[in-house]
Amino acid sequence: MKKSYKIDVDCANCARKMEDAANATPGVQEASVNFMLLKMNVTFTEGADPKTVMKDVLANCKKVESDCEIYL
Repeated sequence: MKKSYKIDVDCANCARKMEDAANATPGVQEASVNFMLLKMNVTFTEGADPKTVMKDVLANCKKVESDCEIYL
């Protein structure tokens, strides 16, 4: 399953950090962040619950960039 989320991030480097943190989260098959569009596209692994996984993604992103936001 693939979903798109609106994000709020200040710079391209921070967006890259968010992308790396999202990709390191269990349940995420692939994540990509588009800084210009302020969007994160996430492909979930088979059987993963997107709501639960995205809470973990947000927590991991906050660890590397505390002022970022993902609108779930």
